[in-house]
Amino acid sequence: MSTIRYLTHPQVQIQPDVPVPQWGLSPIGRARTEALANASWLASITQIVASGERKAIETAEIIAGRLGLMIETREAMHENDRSATGFLKPAEFETVADQFFAEAHLSVRGWERAVDAQARIVREAETVLARDRPGDVLFVGHGAVGTLLFCHYAGHPIDRAYDQPAGGGHVFAFAREGRQILHGWRRMEEIGA
Repeated sequence: MSTIRYLTHPQVQIQPDVPVPQWGLSPIGRARTEALANASWLASITQIVASGERKAIETAEIIAGRLGLMIETREAMHENDRSATGFLKPAEFETVADQFFAEAHLSVRGWERAVDAQARIVREAETVLARDRPGDVLFVGHGAVGTLLFCHYAGHPIDRAYDQPAGGGHVFAFAREGRQILHGWRRMEEIGA
C-alpha cells in the first residue's frame, strides 16, 4: 500500500514588501526541514511534488537533496490566491482566513473562493496520483489548500476546524488505495516510520 503525504512548508521569512508567493523559509523553517530530511519515514518516498511558491520549493529541495530525488513543480498547487489584499498583518489575516473557510462559496475581500481552491488542489493531487507510479508520494505545499485537500479526502465540509496548527511544518497522510485518511495533521518532527 502506498502512502501519500501532504507536508506544509514550515516558518517563512515575512517580507511585507515582497509578494507572498516569493517568500522563502526563515532560518527556523530551514533548520526544521534540514532536520526532517533525516527522518526514516522519508525512505519510501519516490516522488516529491511541490507548489511553485518559493517556500514550498525550498522545503522540497532540502528533502529531495537528501533523498537523491528530483522534485516536480506544479504551479496550480499554490496557496489560495490572496493577491487581492496582499500582505495583511497577523490579526487581520486570521480574521479574513476565518471568513475564507466559513464562507467557502464567497470571495472574501477578493480572495479565491475556498470551493475553487479546493477543486484546484484536489485536481492537482489526483492528476499526480493517476500516474500510479510505485512508492510513496510527498506533496509539499501550504496550510489553507492542504486543509482543503484534507477535508476532501476525509469527507468533511470545508471548515477551519480541520486546519493545521499554527507554525506550519505539519503533515497528514492518506492511502493511495481508497484515499482513506491514515492520520490528520501532525508536526513533521512527530511522524513515525
